[in-house]
Amino acid sequence: MNPNPNLVDLLTSVDYIIFILITMSTFVFVIWGNLKKKSPTDESENFLDLMLMGRKLTLPMFTATLVATWYGGIFGVSQIAFNYGVFNFLTQGIFWYITYFIFAFFIIKKISHYEAMTLPDLIGQMFGPKSEKIAAILNVFNLIPIAYTISIGLLIKMLFGVPLQFSIVIGILFVMSYSFIGGFRSVVYSDIFQFFVMVISVCMVFVLSFTKFGFGVFDTLPDYYFHPLSTFSLTETLVWGMIALSTLVDPNFYQRCFAAQDFKTAKKGILIATAIWIVFDICLTFGAIYAKAMIPEADPEYGYFLYALQLLPEGLRGLFLAGICATVLSTLDSYIFLAGSTIAYDLVPKRLKGKVMVHHIGIISVAILSIVLSMIFEGDIKNVWKTLGSISSSALLIPVMFGHIFKDRLQDHNFITASLLGGLGTIFWRLSGLKEHYQLDEIYIGMLLSTCGIVLSLLFVRKDTTKI
Repeated sequence: MNPNPNLVDLLTSVDYIIFILITMSTFVFVIWGNLKKKSPTDESENFLDLMLMGRKLTLPMFTATLVATWYGGIFGVSQIAFNYGVFNFLTQGIFWYITYFIFAFFIIKKISHYEAMTLPDLIGQMFGPKSEKIAAILNVFNLIPIAYTISIGLLIKMLFGVPLQFSIVIGILFVMSYSFIGGFRSVVYSDIFQFFVMVISVCMVFVLSFTKFGFGVFDTLPDYYFHPLSTFSLTETLVWGMIALSTLVDPNFYQRCFAAQDFKTAKKGILIATAIWIVFDICLTFGAIYAKAMIPEADPEYGYFLYALQLLPEGLRGLFLAGICATVLSTLDSYIFLAGSTIAYDLVPKRLKGKVMVHHIGIISVAILSIVLSMIFEGDIKNVWKTLGSISSSALLIPVMFGHIFKDRLQDHNFITASLLGGLGTIFWRLSGLKEHYQLDEIYIGMLLSTCGIVLSLLFVRKDTTKI
C-alpha cells in the first residue's frame, strides 16, 4: 500500500456520488423530524421543544443520538491508535466505560428530582444562581467544539485538497445550515441517520481487514503496540482516566438525560450505548493497528483513513468517507447547538431568556469562536482535549460530585471557591512550566485545589443558622 496516495486516483465518481448523497441525506432526516413536530400551544412549549425536544426522547432515539454525539474526535482517536496501539482502547475506551457506568447507576438517580434544562441550570438549583453563571461560563468554553471543527476541516482538506482554514469554514457553515431549522430536534434526527452510517463504516474496515490479512501482519509491530500503557508511565496514562471522568459533568450527557422520556430510558440508553461503543472502539483501534502494519510510513493523522481507502472497493470507499463525515458532524452539531443553548438560557439577562433569535446569535458566536480557536491550536486535537478537558474536570467535577453525594451541604460561595481554585490552578500549573519541572499533569493539581477549596470554605465560612 502507498503511504502517500493521491486521493484523486483512489476515489472514483461513484465514490464521490455516494459520499455526497449520504452526507446530504442528513437534511432529509432533519426535515422528516421537523415534519413530525406538533405545533406548540405557547412560547414556553416551543422553547422546550427547541432545547430538549419536549422531553420526549424514546430509547432508540436517546441511544442513537448519544452514541453519535460521543465520537466526533475520530481523527484524534485513530491517530492515538496508529501511534500507540491498544493504549487507545484503554485511554479512549475502558476509562470512559467506567465513567458511563457511574453515570448510569449513580448520577441518573441523583438528577431525576430536578426539572433542569441545562447542566448550569441543574447546578444553579443545587447550589445557587452565582454557581449557575460560573458553570455556564465554564461549560461554554468546554462546549466550543475545537477538536471537532479541526476534524471536519481535516476531512474536507483530505478529500478536496483545499487549505485547512478554508475547509474548517466550509464544515462549520454546513452544520449551521441545518442546526437553525428545528433546534435539538434537528440534531437528534440527523444523529439517528449518522449513527447507522458511522457504525457500519468503521466496522466494515475491521471485518474486511481481518478476513483479508488475519492477525499475522501484527508481527511486524513493536511489542508496545499491544501493551496497555504503550510507552507511557502509569501517571501519564491515568490522566486520561481523569479526563474521562469529565463525562460526569459533560453538558451533552446531561442534556440527553433531561430530554429523555424518563430517567429509566436514560439509564437503559447509556448501557446500550456503552455496548455499542465497545464494538466501535475495538473495530477502530484494530483498524488503525492494521493501518500501521500495512503502511507504517503514513502520516499518523491520516494513516487509518488512507489505509481504509486503499483497502475498500469502489462504492464502499464513498460509504466509508460518508461515515467518517457523519461521525464528526454528529458531534460538531451537538456541541455548537448546546453551547448556543447555554448562552441563550444561562448567561443572557432574564428578559432575553428563551428567545429563539438569541439562541441563533449564540450559535453563530460559538461557530466563529470555534473557527478562530481551531486555527490557534493548529490542528492538534490531542492537545485540545487535554487542555480543555483538564480545566473542565478540575473546576466542576469535585464540587458537583460532592453536591450529589452530600446534598445541601454546599452553597453558592462554597461551589464558586472550589471551582475557581480548581480551574485557575490548572491554568497556572500548565502555563508556569511547573508541569514540565515536576512531571505532574495539571489535572491532578486542579482537582486537589478544588477539593481544598471545598474543605476550606466549609471550615472557615459559617452557615447562617438563624431560625426564623
